[in-house]
Amino acid sequence: MPNFFLTLGLTKLSPKIAQALAAFIALFIALFILIYLDTNTLFLATILLSIIAIRAVNRYEESGGEHHNSHIVIDKFAGMGFALSVAPAFGVSLLEITNLSNGFLVQAILSFVFFLYFDREKHSIIGRLSREGKGGIAVVGDDVLAGFTAGIVSSLLWQSFLKLSVFIS
Repeated sequence: MPNFFLTLGLTKLSPKIAQALAAFIALFIALFILIYLDTNTLFLATILLSIIAIRAVNRYEESGGEHHNSHIVIDKFAGMGFALSVAPAFGVSLLEITNLSNGFLVQAILSFVFFLYFDREKHSIIGRLSREGKGGIAVVGDDVLAGFTAGIVSSLLWQSFLKLSVFIS
């Protein structure tokens, strides 16, 4: 069984629920960082977390652990961190979070939904990295790519909505 850092203590839950819950918890932690700190802090913290997670997965697999163990959920934290550092690429105050006109909350929710989708479906290079990659790079890397993709798609969708609403009015 992977260690607490890799599983975040969610090993008692079914793997699918644990992974979605880890992404949901990461959403709130990332929102906290974006509100009280800034996007750069979230981005750099996510890079650091990803590096530590890759090394931890490598150590786990070197000690005989199963590659892509379904109880490993720290990679979901990294993916959501990257999704939110790309999508609503600005910090807001706590009072502004519910202001739908700035798109912060909408993009955060869209990023979460798209991250879960891309992480589950593993299209294109995300799936290729997951299937063909080795060690921690494969385990964490596919979630990092899913996070970046989710952030970009949610941002493009929000920007398209804004352009369309201006065009209609």
